[in-house]
Amino acid sequence: MTSTHAFWLAGRQATGEDSFDVTNPWDGRLVATVAVPTEAQVEEAVADAHAVREEFAATPAHVRAAALDHVVRRLTERTEEIAQLISAENGKPVKWARGEVGRAVSVFRFAAEEARRFNGGVAQRLDTDAGGTGRLALTRRFPRGPVLGIAPFNFPLNLSAHKVAPAIAVGAPIILKPAPATPLSSLILGELLAETDLPAGSWSVLTVPNDRMPALVQDERLPVISFTGSGPVGYAIMESVPRKHCTLELGGNGAAVVLADWSSEEDLDRAASRIATFSNYQGGQSCISVQRVIADASVYDRLVPKITAAVEALVTGDPSDAATDVGPLVSEDAARRVESWVEEAVSAGATLHTGGTRDAATYAPTVLTDLPATTTLAHEEVFGPVLYVRRVDGEAEAFAAVNDSKYGLQAGVFTHDLETAFRAHRALEVGGVVIGDVPSYRADQMPYGGAKQSGVGREGVRYAMDDYTYERVLVLTGLAL
Repeated sequence: MTSTHAFWLAGRQATGEDSFDVTNPWDGRLVATVAVPTEAQVEEAVADAHAVREEFAATPAHVRAAALDHVVRRLTERTEEIAQLISAENGKPVKWARGEVGRAVSVFRFAAEEARRFNGGVAQRLDTDAGGTGRLALTRRFPRGPVLGIAPFNFPLNLSAHKVAPAIAVGAPIILKPAPATPLSSLILGELLAETDLPAGSWSVLTVPNDRMPALVQDERLPVISFTGSGPVGYAIMESVPRKHCTLELGGNGAAVVLADWSSEEDLDRAASRIATFSNYQGGQSCISVQRVIADASVYDRLVPKITAAVEALVTGDPSDAATDVGPLVSEDAARRVESWVEEAVSAGATLHTGGTRDAATYAPTVLTDLPATTTLAHEEVFGPVLYVRRVDGEAEAFAAVNDSKYGLQAGVFTHDLETAFRAHRALEVGGVVIGDVPSYRADQMPYGGAKQSGVGREGVRYAMDDYTYERVLVLTGLAL
């Protein structure tokens, strides 16, 4: 795992003048050396994407679907290899990395299915008014143009898939910029795409450093930007290119609400298990991991020790070990930041039930209660293996607590009551409400995105395809309808 990796320039491998190292956050070992494109090579990739846009948009659906089907087969065949690679570059426990590969397989499969049925068009009679006699409108969708996809480190394969697969499905050229910490998964996608018959120039994977991203963002030949990452960076991108179409999938501080009717021992055991697992399953490095637990006063005293016990039962350690539940964060700096936030909270009066320690890039799964509202943890996204439990009195106070946040990505509500579920759907200011489970559930075909400062637009294959395209109407005249 220490070879030098080329990037993908308009469908072919290339190397530049510089390179950077990818290291394993668990043990610091060198995983790979990756080539960096020169400015001239980046220009070539953008120019080729722009030049091929009309040809790619006109590519028959079966050609695009076949390419996506090919990626499905090859990802499936190489699942274990790719999972080990994700674990090595990201520090993700290998059992979660295998799940990520499986999800990417689904994303490309969904995209292949959608490519075959996308854009059949909607016919509309216009003779509902006298002036429209003999006229029929046919509305179809067409690509806005080449896409710049900017992927994060936490799901380096699947969130790259969520940008690449919908673009191919609609015939939009895409330039993928992976996170510098985790580029290897995206380069694997390049290998698989290179085995297809997609037009040259229709895709590139450019391993450019973050300080060179603004030039790509500003390039007028890339009218669509799909970004997943931090709020400050995402909104800075959107504000710098107000005339571009931007989809931003940003942060969150996911809330799991446990209401009074979720009260049997079996109920609370399930809630505690799900909360513990999905506060920590990627080292907490997921936008929809559980950070806030909002528990009704009637269940709070029984729930807190169950959550604590479930968290303490998680296995923290070497991510290459199949028994490991929680691995390191992406870097030691990330772990130090989490450590400082927890120390601030405890100093301010929060009660530490378990965790609160750091070993290099690994931070122990942590449970807090009595968190003061003035602390950083109370209002920012921790992006680490930390949760806190808050006591509330009743449904109204619980829902108000969920909404008392600048974020609004997803929320989970543990309740058995259908009417409560619909009230939650109306009341909670989030992009998704999950009933009977944590906010961390995501199906890759459903619309996914947030409210407030959690982003703009929606991913999920069919919804991203809509985002990458626009409606164009054709009016036919002189018809006998």
